Amino acid sequence: MSVDLNGIAHIQLTSRDPDNSLPFWEKLCGFLNMRTLIRSPDTVYCIGSRTGILVRAAPDDKRDRAFDQWRPGLHHFCFRARSEEDVDRVHEFVARELKATIVHPPEDGSEFAPGYYSVLFEDPDGIRVEVNFVPGRGHFGEGGRLGPQGAGPASGYGEQGLTDS
Repeated sequence: MSVDLNGIAHIQLTSRDPDNSLPFWEKLCGFLNMRTLIRSPDTVYCIGSRTGILVRAAPDDKRDRAFDQWRPGLHHFCFRARSEEDVDRVHEFVARELKATIVHPPEDGSEFAPGYYSVLFEDPDGIRVEVNFVPGRGHFGEGGRLGPQGAGPASGYGEQGLTDS
């Protein structure tokens, strides 16, 4: 027997730069129609849009290392948008209002899923955040790897997208 989840309830991040990260995340979450549930000098927790983002300050004695997406742990996480236009709006907001480091502007990523469109940026700690849109049922729909007549699971994944050996 299996369980069919209803998404991710919340994501908790720890910041080495809370003076910049907490306002960054509160503004980003506000733009994503989330509301602040907790705001304190060392924590911000926003909820809405069927998820929650909690960001807290790392203790002073644990702020010695920057985030490294290639170390064990979080590589990045991705919000699912409802349209390509929403991805474009997020890009404009994070670039202009938050002055985020843009890893890549909105671009086609159909090598990952049919119609995949995304923007990738970093928060003040260097944590990578993606916002994507995939039309229809993505990999479960027509043309998807797990859809009718699909190729099935890929054997590889990388900058070129999903690949077969």
